[in-house]
Amino acid sequence: MKQILILLLLLPIFSFSQATLEQKLDSISTTEDADTFLKEHKPKQGKLFTFNKTKHKTRLANDLFKLSKGAKKVTRTEFKKTYYKVIEKSNVEYTKFSIIVFDAYKTTDEDAKAKREKVISQYNQGYKFKDLAKHYSTGPTAKMGGDTGWIKLGDMSTAFDEVAFKEAHNLNAIFLVDDLENKKYYLVVKTELATPIEEITVLKFSEDID
Repeated sequence: MKQILILLLLLPIFSFSQATLEQKLDSISTTEDADTFLKEHKPKQGKLFTFNKTKHKTRLANDLFKLSKGAKKVTRTEFKKTYYKVIEKSNVEYTKFSIIVFDAYKTTDEDAKAKREKVISQYNQGYKFKDLAKHYSTGPTAKMGGDTGWIKLGDMSTAFDEVAFKEAHNLNAIFLVDDLENKKYYLVVKTELATPIEEITVLKFSEDID
């Protein structure tokens, strides 16, 4: 009987705590608000995520994309309650390239540029770009035949962005990028035009259920 009374006394406190948490979540409207919230409320239990509609195909991602900005989704297990709040929704321009990377760190700038000229000559002779990428590229995209997948401004280096994104290039036309700061020399082909892709920034926060 005494234990039941204690439980009844604690229930309003627990309900108040829940309401306070949800009110704080409802008050968050920017990523800055979310960062502040996470610093104040056990950062290990929360995180900001970015979901991209072409890259994230899970059931959770699909559910979140259906929500409007500011809306929440709540999931529960026996021991945990997790909130997902959509902080931002936007269309971001992405582009696809194929690249061959020549790294001058282990050789010299002259050697890297000479190797690039050799590959350009082979490409002009009819060799496929993807085969040349697999054979010569020192970048992680080599095994994909140089395909970067969909990337946006800021995903690569500043030098790459300045030439690949900010200059006009026709589809399938080869061009050069010299990233002197990082000692990388590129052969690049734009394979897809800039395309707006929906992204959402989501605050995830979990709390234990007693």
